[in-house]
Amino acid sequence: MDLITRLTDFLTTYVVELGIPAGNENVPFMVILLLGIGMYLTLRLGFVQIKRLGHGIAVASGKYDDPEDEGDVTHFQALTTALSATVGIGNIAGVAIAIHWGGPGALFWMWVTAAVGMATKYSEVTLAQKYRVQEHEGEWAGTVSGGPMYYIERGLGPKWRWMAVFFAICLGLTAFTTGSGVQANTVADSLLTEFGIPKWVSGLTTSALVAAVILGGITRIGRVTSILAPMMATVYVLGALCVLVMNVGDVLPAFGLIFQEAFNPTAGVAGTGVGAFLVTLMWGVRRGLFSNEAGQGSAPIAHSAAKTDEPVSEGVVALLEPFIDTLIICTMTGLLVIMTGVWNDRFPTEITLGGGDLSYRSVQVDGSYLDISSDAEIRIEDGSHAASGPTDPRVSWHEVPVDRLFLDEDQAQPFTGVIDPEEGVARGDDGQTYGSLYGMAVESGAPLTMQAFQRGLSPIGDWGHYIVVLSVLLFAISTAISWSYYGDRCANYLFGAKAVVPYKIVFVVLHFVGAILSLGVIWSLGDALLAIVIWPNLIALALLAPQVVAMTRDYFERKPWMGRR
Repeated sequence: MDLITRLTDFLTTYVVELGIPAGNENVPFMVILLLGIGMYLTLRLGFVQIKRLGHGIAVASGKYDDPEDEGDVTHFQALTTALSATVGIGNIAGVAIAIHWGGPGALFWMWVTAAVGMATKYSEVTLAQKYRVQEHEGEWAGTVSGGPMYYIERGLGPKWRWMAVFFAICLGLTAFTTGSGVQANTVADSLLTEFGIPKWVSGLTTSALVAAVILGGITRIGRVTSILAPMMATVYVLGALCVLVMNVGDVLPAFGLIFQEAFNPTAGVAGTGVGAFLVTLMWGVRRGLFSNEAGQGSAPIAHSAAKTDEPVSEGVVALLEPFIDTLIICTMTGLLVIMTGVWNDRFPTEITLGGGDLSYRSVQVDGSYLDISSDAEIRIEDGSHAASGPTDPRVSWHEVPVDRLFLDEDQAQPFTGVIDPEEGVARGDDGQTYGSLYGMAVESGAPLTMQAFQRGLSPIGDWGHYIVVLSVLLFAISTAISWSYYGDRCANYLFGAKAVVPYKIVFVVLHFVGAILSLGVIWSLGDALLAIVIWPNLIALALLAPQVVAMTRDYFERKPWMGRR
């Protein structure tokens, strides 16, 4: 666990946050590359995300399908497989985390990432279709393989194979965290918060469900996700719409706060970078990338399996994903979290001293927080920290200090004694030792979204949070299922078909491991790997943009779909 934390901190410092100095902050290279290439493709393609959105809907509906085309799944199944990986935990937990760290303005930058990401995803899927290869491994393994590793090598030429290999390695590793560990962790965190179910039990259960599907290959994955994706999206969206309708008077003020905080941020629950524009922007871009996956090169692998002989026809289907995922569903989540006021509220919480989401932070003069590595005992008097200067560590939950600590769940008996961070226990002056204390703490991730639904639907009953619990379960399983396919295609590219089954076995094992890690560690590790994997893909997209432009022009001049009506 210590090794993973150190690795995550190293990657965050030297990969995620590395950038060009701007005042007291850095503009991360990740942000520059992601938004820059997205805008470049948008301009080169003449705002394809606006002009061709209607055609994408028509193709995805199956209106022009030809069952004789080569491929493994229909346009709709390819879309739902990719959507199962994109519409998921990022929409529930990711938005809440973005607001937790970057304030309400982070949602605006998620929108920007999605808007330019539609052109990015169109480009990468079109190229993936053009350069996919026939595998002829049969129904279990699929008959085609595609993705950035193929269009890097085949589109740019053999001398670029090193970059294709680098991408395949990075995405295969990313699948273990973003595609599997984060999903398992969010389910485990939600079920622990709501029902007290131990994380290892949740991890074993979801691992077994994922294994049962992914061992059936892409055709079974396509069938399962074509059912799960629409069902889970319907449940979640209907629940969110109910809250929005019941609180319609708060919608416009919430939008106003989002726009205000996007350019002049004053909020940030976790305290780091309070009022820093770049912090708000970075968290919006991070969670936007995690949510819609535009630019990271994962979705093109699913779309490569679509039955079509026209690469552009699948590209227009793919540009629907950021629209559905971020501009619709993430917006609903963000509005709920902001409108209900839960994003900066505190809730009765069991503070587990031996792990979980515990950290130690100090409060600076400007109100921001800094992480502190603390091995020394921390003195608590009548529930409050005895020392509270800018260098003194405070017990924190979800990166925010807890003001008062109590012995009982009802918070009627203040704790007096010391907390030993090294052993993860509290020792009272009465000689008793405690593994947990209680206090009012902020929430983050899926539990924060649960609070938003519960509060928003409270006029009609105390059950709104169950919508999130169900959605998290469905989203996480379907996302892990889709990501297993992304990872096994990388393994297939690197080592051949013989590597697919071993990869899937490791995928299932690490799904369980992700469930028992802390929320902050697994999300940070996933972010770091995402920041690495986008580089080779976005560089390739920039170099291959002329091909995408030529294919787009040719397709819409020929109008090959006209004969399939």
